[in-house]
Amino acid sequence: MCPLNRPLTALVVAVGGWLVFSPAKACSLALVVAMDVSASVDAREHQLQLQGLSGALMDPSVVEAIETVGGIWFHSFEWSDRYKQVTQAPWSYLTDAASAEAAARRIAATPRSQTEFPTALGYALGHAAVVLNRAPERCDRRVIDVAGDGINNDGFGPKSAYRAFDFNAVSVNALVVGGHDETTRYFEREVIRGPGAFVEQALDFEDYREAMTRKLLREIGGNQFASFTR
Repeated sequence: MCPLNRPLTALVVAVGGWLVFSPAKACSLALVVAMDVSASVDAREHQLQLQGLSGALMDPSVVEAIETVGGIWFHSFEWSDRYKQVTQAPWSYLTDAASAEAAARRIAATPRSQTEFPTALGYALGHAAVVLNRAPERCDRRVIDVAGDGINNDGFGPKSAYRAFDFNAVSVNALVVGGHDETTRYFEREVIRGPGAFVEQALDFEDYREAMTRKLLREIGGNQFASFTR
């Protein structure tokens, strides 16, 4: 849990090889982003995902939202089959443009770890739950942001993940790429859960950055920032 009282001097905490500073007040949000790198995502589409997520993190409207809420804890990883979940950016506390850019550049520079594996969405959710429960602080809100362009086709599905892992007081939101009604309905029915959960749609991978920006704004600041448009 976030302590009620903190020393004036920031506490330096080593997380995943990074030095991060704990915020001076109770954190508002711990956010885990899960990016699909299964076989259905080709090399060009993957680059659009990396550029889209990193660009969304550096978007001035997202930076403003982060600053307005006083900072957020952020972690991202890529996923494909049952045993393929690889960290892109370990837990770091984002407070301003500089810290958001540092996380964004790390994501953009991450080499893809696999290309030929199926879509184990349930395992990705389980991994996200474990990562979220290891966040440096227990924040006011805890959110998993899972993106994908297809339904689960390997191992147990989302419902089994929700039974097997701790998702207490966690919202799971989704970014569906491709705009296919069947896939969107699957994510609405099987994937999203928790307070205020929603599905955001990207028409294609070219639309990934704008869709992710809209999604991050809703997750960081709620309705206060939900009216973002280009």
